[in-house]
Amino acid sequence: MYQFFVEPSQIQDKRIIITGSDVNHIKNVLRMKPGEEIAVSNGIDGREYRCGIEEFAEDTVVCTLRFIKEEGVELPADIYLFQALPKADKMEWIVQKAVELGVHEIIPVAAKRCVVKLDEKKAAGKVNRWQGIAEAAAKQSRRGVIPKVHRPVSFREAVDLARDMDVRLIPYELAEDMAHTRSVIEAVQPGQSIAVFIGPEGGFEESEIQAALSAGIEPVTLGRRILRTETAGLTVLSWLVYRLEN
Repeated sequence: MYQFFVEPSQIQDKRIIITGSDVNHIKNVLRMKPGEEIAVSNGIDGREYRCGIEEFAEDTVVCTLRFIKEEGVELPADIYLFQALPKADKMEWIVQKAVELGVHEIIPVAAKRCVVKLDEKKAAGKVNRWQGIAEAAAKQSRRGVIPKVHRPVSFREAVDLARDMDVRLIPYELAEDMAHTRSVIEAVQPGQSIAVFIGPEGGFEESEIQAALSAGIEPVTLGRRILRTETAGLTVLSWLVYRLEN
C-alpha cells in the first residue's frame, strides 16, 4: 500500500485532500483509480489514516476516510542522531537508512576532522536535499512522522543540544569492552530521549572526545573492528531498535 503525507488542515473530518506533487504521482505514475486504498499521515501524530480515492480533480486527489490505525510504527523512544558530516554523498545514504530504522531527528555535526566544509548557502541546499530524502524514506518505510534534518552545528553546539537528553552515547575505540556497552543498551527504556554521536572519517579529535566525556556522554564500543562512519550510526540504531521493540 502506498503512503503519502499531508498537512493536518488537509484532513477534513471524513475527507482528505491531497495536493502538490503527490497528485501527479498518484494519477500519472502509479495510475491509481477511484476506489483504491492508500495510507495518509499528517507527519505529526503518528497515526495512519486509511482512505479510499474518491475522485481526481485537476490539482487535487479527494479521498474518503475509511478508518484510522492508531497503533503506529514509531519507536517508543526518540533517538537523535548527531552525525558528523561525511565525505561525498554518504550523508544521503545515512539519512535514508536512519529514517528507515526509526530515528526521530538528525543533526549534522561539523566536527574538526570533517573534510566537508559548508557555508550557509551550501548548507541550506544540502539540508533541503536531506529533508527530501528523509520524507521519501518515511513514505517508503510507512513512518507516521517525517524526521527533521537540522542545519549543521558545531561539536560544542551538538553537546549543548544533547545536554538534557536521558541517554547520550558516543562510540569510542578506547571505551570499555562489549559487556559494558551491552549493559548501557539494556538500560535504555521506552519514553526516553537518546542522543547518538557519530564521528567523521578519522573519528572525533581527542579534545572533542574529552569534551563529550566531561559533559557526561557515555562512551561505548562497537566491537573489535573499526567501522566506517556510515556504518557506525546504523549499528547503534539497530541495537536500540532491538532493545526498544523486543
